[in-house]
Amino acid sequence: MPNEHGQIDFVPVTAEHYPLLLDWLHRPHVRQWWGEPETELAQIRDMVEGRDTTRPFIILLDGRPVGYIQYWFVADDKSEETLAVAPWLAELPDDAVGVDLSLGEEALLSRGIGSRSLKQMVRRLRDEGHENIFIDPERNNSRAVRAYEKAGFRTIPQLEGRPGSALIMQYDNYNETNT
Repeated sequence: MPNEHGQIDFVPVTAEHYPLLLDWLHRPHVRQWWGEPETELAQIRDMVEGRDTTRPFIILLDGRPVGYIQYWFVADDKSEETLAVAPWLAELPDDAVGVDLSLGEEALLSRGIGSRSLKQMVRRLRDEGHENIFIDPERNNSRAVRAYEKAGFRTIPQLEGRPGSALIMQYDNYNETNT
C-alpha cells in the first residue's frame, strides 16, 4: 500500500482507465454515493470523448491510481433537466466550477488523501482563474463533509436549508487572502 503522505498527481482519464473506473464504481463504498456503475461510466466516456465539458482525472498516489476526481462548469449544467434535479444550481454564479471525487480503495479512506487531492485540485483551478469553486456531497456523507471542510470548503449559508440530499459547500479562500 502506498504511503498516504506521498505525491498526489492527476492524469486525464482515457479509455484505458474504463475497466478500473468500472471496478471502483461497483465497490460498495463508492456505489453508496454514486449512481449505477454502467451509467456513471457512460457519463465519464462522454467526458473523455468530448460530448460533455466535465474534465475527468485519475488521482495518483506515488504513481498508483487510487481515485477519481472531476471538475465541471455550472454554466454548462443549467439545463431544465439538471435544474429539475438540482434547483440550487440556479443560485450559483455561471462562472462557478463544481468538483466531485471518490477514492477507489476503501482502505485509503480517512487518511487525508481525499482532502489533499481536493486541495491540490483547488490550487490548479485557482491558478486557471476560477474563483467560485464548490462541491456538493450528500448531506449524510459525514466522512466526505469532514474531508471537504479540511480542504477549505464551507457550507453556503443561503443554500443550507434547501430541500434535497446535497450539502452545497464553497471553497473559502479567506485563509489564502488573509494569511
